[in-house]
Amino acid sequence: MEYQCFLSVSSLYISGRQVKSLGYSQRQVAASAKCARDTVSTVYQLAEGHGLEWPLSEDLSNVQIRDLFYPARSESKRRMPDCAVMFQEMAKPGVTMTLLWAEYSEKCKAEKVIPLKYTQFTDYYRKYVNTTKATMRIKRKPGELMEVDWAGKTLSVYDPYTGEATTAYLFVAVLSCSLYTYVEAFPSMISHHWITGHLHAYEHFGGVTRILVPDNLKTGVTKHTRSEMILNKTYAEMAEHYGTCVIPARPAKPKDKPGVEGSVGFVSTWVMAALRNYKAFTFQELNDAIREKLLVLNSAPFQKKNGSRLSAFLEEEKPYLLPLPASPYELALWSSATIQPDYLISVDRNKYSVPHVLIGYEVDIRTTSKTIEVFFQGSRVASHVRRYEALEEPVRLPDHMPENHRRALAYNADTFRDWAATMGTATLVVVKAFLSAGKVEQQGYKSCSRLMKLADKHSTARLEDACSRALAYTPEPSIKNIETILKTGLDKAKPAAAAPKSDNTYAYTRGPAYFGGTRHD
Repeated sequence: MEYQCFLSVSSLYISGRQVKSLGYSQRQVAASAKCARDTVSTVYQLAEGHGLEWPLSEDLSNVQIRDLFYPARSESKRRMPDCAVMFQEMAKPGVTMTLLWAEYSEKCKAEKVIPLKYTQFTDYYRKYVNTTKATMRIKRKPGELMEVDWAGKTLSVYDPYTGEATTAYLFVAVLSCSLYTYVEAFPSMISHHWITGHLHAYEHFGGVTRILVPDNLKTGVTKHTRSEMILNKTYAEMAEHYGTCVIPARPAKPKDKPGVEGSVGFVSTWVMAALRNYKAFTFQELNDAIREKLLVLNSAPFQKKNGSRLSAFLEEEKPYLLPLPASPYELALWSSATIQPDYLISVDRNKYSVPHVLIGYEVDIRTTSKTIEVFFQGSRVASHVRRYEALEEPVRLPDHMPENHRRALAYNADTFRDWAATMGTATLVVVKAFLSAGKVEQQGYKSCSRLMKLADKHSTARLEDACSRALAYTPEPSIKNIETILKTGLDKAKPAAAAPKSDNTYAYTRGPAYFGGTRHD
């Protein structure tokens, strides 16, 4: 401030020696220069002491006069900031002018050079920004924010046969720094189309911002109050996949996302109004037309600064975007269900199993185009390949079933035959008789299963003996016969002795006379 006063006073003094002769007092000069009278007196004394008279030499500048009058205050000893480097540093996340000035001051202190004050430091930076092509980024850093919203106005897609119009809703995404814009039309504003718009926007930009600012619509934000914020599960999962942070705008606070709010107005003019007479018969046709108009919008020059949205994006913002992940996010839908006694969940027309221990508990179901995942308290407990064809039987995994259900599911004719062969020949014959007793083999599974339980309850030897005893009575024994033999212990009794075969030596034989023929006494 004193230096500025000095320049004003010195200019008044050196403008002509007639200043005093004109009758101007030091008080009047001080009021004109807006400084103290002592400063005016000091300047007069310094000028007389150095012999400065009017007219001054053409080679003598204000800076030289300052160095002549105040050699100790010369700025030649001060370190000038590198504004070009500062501009590059300001584009990085978390970097502020205060931080850069603190680092500049430490560097000056280490080199024993007098640093500029903070206000001078920032003034030099602003002058650099205003006199060059650069755009000062203080509030909106490159690659930091992407604002998204649905446009208020809509377009239409027409049926080629009936002419019926379908409403087309416009998804708008804007990079806050460069105002580079992406627009896409969808048939509705459901979660599927909301997420798809984000994925296509990231592909269009070729990278991801660090912060995502949506509105408080239900497809993105479940709850947003002063004390609590709950994101939609699918939306949160998508943000985690791309490594971005979702910070919704405050309810009824459009200033939290001014970029997209302002761009919606430009979209209304450059896209919607430009396509007012265009009839699209498919959404693909409409989006192709939107891309052409969007290129015009992004290439249009700014009104109050150099460049356009496209040039600002390519030169200033694109290098600072986060890289896209190796694979795009696979859209998933979340739902919940309470597990019933059959430990199955329903997705579309099919049913899938979950661990039976979760019967009666509520689980979260994540459904994608390829998989079905079940989560309980944040942990995945089941995963199935999604089946689109209608299946007659549920998709069950053995690990999800109780032990008795697992054994029952594993039973089949070959299983019963293999088991019976290890028991003995009689047991194998009985099992084959059970399986062939009905019209189909499955009718004998129950009897075979009960036979296996008898082997667990008794011993292998007793079961084999019981089967042998039953076969002695009938070639087609029943499971009840075998149970009775084991219960009464008949399998332990010795078999009855067989009657001796007759050799007809002492047999009584009736002759033909007995049956009506001639009888001789």
